[in-house]
Amino acid sequence: MRYISTRGGVEPLSFSQAVMMGLATDGGLLLPETIPVIPRGTLERWARMDFLTLAEEVVAQFVAEEDIPRQHLKRLVGQAFGTFSHADITPVVAVGEQYVLELFHGPTLAFKDVALQLLGHLFEYLLQRDGGSLTILGATSGDTGSAAIHGVRGKEGMEIFILHPYQRVSPIQEWQMTSVLDANVHNIAIQGTFDDGQAIVKKLFNDKDFRTKYHLGAVNSINWARIVAQVVYYFYAWGRLSGGDCERKVDFSVPTGNFGDIFAGYVAKRMGLPTGKLLLATNRNDILTRFFSTGHYSLGQVIPTMSPSMDIQVSSNFERYLFYLLHENSVKVREKMAELDAGGSFEVSRSALEAVGDFRAVAVDEDLTLKTIRSVHQKTGYVLDPHSAVGFAAATGTPGMVCLATAHPAKFGHAVRSAIGHEPELPPAWVGLEQRPRRCQVLPASVTAVREFISGQLG
Repeated sequence: MRYISTRGGVEPLSFSQAVMMGLATDGGLLLPETIPVIPRGTLERWARMDFLTLAEEVVAQFVAEEDIPRQHLKRLVGQAFGTFSHADITPVVAVGEQYVLELFHGPTLAFKDVALQLLGHLFEYLLQRDGGSLTILGATSGDTGSAAIHGVRGKEGMEIFILHPYQRVSPIQEWQMTSVLDANVHNIAIQGTFDDGQAIVKKLFNDKDFRTKYHLGAVNSINWARIVAQVVYYFYAWGRLSGGDCERKVDFSVPTGNFGDIFAGYVAKRMGLPTGKLLLATNRNDILTRFFSTGHYSLGQVIPTMSPSMDIQVSSNFERYLFYLLHENSVKVREKMAELDAGGSFEVSRSALEAVGDFRAVAVDEDLTLKTIRSVHQKTGYVLDPHSAVGFAAATGTPGMVCLATAHPAKFGHAVRSAIGHEPELPPAWVGLEQRPRRCQVLPASVTAVREFISGQLG
């Protein structure tokens, strides 16, 4: 299994090289040369597996044995998910007429833990095996930052710098990041939006001298290992509900911001997962909904909402899907991304979108998000966080759909209180979090300011 760039400027890489490179050196995103198609008999066998065994099987499809031997991969998977609080890792729960795939039982109560616990152990393994050091650089709209920090805190050979938008994440998200005081953890609050932070990160990765000097690595969903880890729970949910019947399709509703989570579902579908169109649910920042409705991808202003992890205009993982939508033509991908950089938009014909038909997209406003949290709680007693509520609302009217619950409701207590009159109970591990010492540097949303801060910390 070898990896190539969406923009065609990188020689094929091994899985290990792709993990350590993160963002392709030509500015594109890394993808496997081919996506494996899983035979029906294997799907039936996977449906009976527990999460750990399934995770090893799925990840192994993308890793050559000579790159990471299977026994090492098995150990890494076990270490990654040994920190989760639920025996099923990502349990499927019936809620009214729908199902909820709970992805928040990791150490930071967010779906990002599924990928970032594995990625942290992969980084540690590869650095111990091959030597060297790594400076992890990422931007977060809330959950990626805390999950990444908890995935690599205290690990030798690694420094981590995480950018978050100042006062634009929930209090508990901020506390989770800034209360980690390990010497290798550096929090930066930029005076701007998540898109500003993401743009700074991409520019620093594209600064070849800076990238080489500090051995930059990526934890955002631009890192292919994150996508692979997220593919696992789509197969796991299908297995829990289908019993291995390959004629039984299971459909998914995915609250979407940076397109990584739903792209993992798309990869699973290409691998043979029995599912129909993936339901892409956005909040008021509906650039993706507009694209799949019109074929026009046009940047706008980020609108703050009660689901801040989805307050995104530039969905970096979207380039991976664009590569397939344009028939794996890297020249056309480069042209479209150049149009986006130059004018803030590009267009794909509606006929091309309709011919592929991979996604159905729905935008959910703030009122409907609150109403969904309230009505689901009143009818079933179940509490959704606002991001999960966006996905649940989009699925309304389609019984039996699996709605991805991307965060524990306690992470967004204010929004939940607005809907049901009280905040959800905080898990024991996070009681008193707001009283813990914190460390964070507030900086302008400028490449220069962030570059100078990193250089000052690393020397």
